[in-house]
Amino acid sequence: MKIGCRIAMLLVVTWVVVPALVCASPSGTSFQTESPDSIPKTGSTDQVAALSTPAQSPETEESLETIPDPLEPINRFFFQFNDRLYFWVLKPVATGYKAVFPEPVRVGVRNFFSNITTPIRLVNCLLQGNFKGAGNETIRLVLNSTLGLAGFLDPAKKELKIEKQDEDFGQTLGTWGMGPVLYIEWPILGGSSVRDSIGYVGDLALDPQTYLPLVPYLAIRSFDKINDCSLTLGEYEDLKKAAVDPYVAKRDAYYQYRQNKIKEKGKTAEPAVSSGQPQRFLSVQVAQLDSPKDDRSFFTY
Repeated sequence: MKIGCRIAMLLVVTWVVVPALVCASPSGTSFQTESPDSIPKTGSTDQVAALSTPAQSPETEESLETIPDPLEPINRFFFQFNDRLYFWVLKPVATGYKAVFPEPVRVGVRNFFSNITTPIRLVNCLLQGNFKGAGNETIRLVLNSTLGLAGFLDPAKKELKIEKQDEDFGQTLGTWGMGPVLYIEWPILGGSSVRDSIGYVGDLALDPQTYLPLVPYLAIRSFDKINDCSLTLGEYEDLKKAAVDPYVAKRDAYYQYRQNKIKEKGKTAEPAVSSGQPQRFLSVQVAQLDSPKDDRSFFTY
């Protein structure tokens, strides 16, 4: 029931609240991230190749995979909404939060929320036949919940070198043979696909936070998002600055990242802090730039 309410709330935000906000915006306010002349015709994989890799041969460029995007006009609309939401709301709040709380505290908060979502990773390890990974997640949960002070510290990694398994139900569906189908840009949640949207719902059922009352749930998720954003400030800006078309760059980076995660079943992905790897961005807002969260959180605003 709670999961159904969360999904219904998302649909209301998507088709009612967001268009209403856009229509109510002051005249002259444009939800266009770049000037029309600067955005080439969509669907060019050459832009992504130029962004992420050195010059490539024609054969390599032709073989570059892209995700189908028949909903591109709608997706661009919501991408622009998410872009404004990030710059107008999330980034200022996260910047102020970062100024108050030092990085070790914010990393500890991220560890805490990561510990809470252990059931998502553990169950998906089992569903993918990654029994060693499931065992590691079990050990991490026990150690970090006790010696790690409810998960704020990570003694399992620091002392025993047991890394977190970056698994979710979207990846599980991918290992079972389901393709992404098509790209979807959700408002607030950010970039996704049909497969990963289904996976997101599946992961909600495994997330203990889902079963909280609605108001505390939204408050906790918002705090988690702000904390996560404070550790990755500047990465989204770097991508936009380097991209000819930020929407295409983000869409194709999301797709390539998710495909790599499926191929690398059982491997870990170390989240970066604000001074760390740009790969953290190629891991968001995708989820959640958004989540299911963990290392997809910056693919979702």
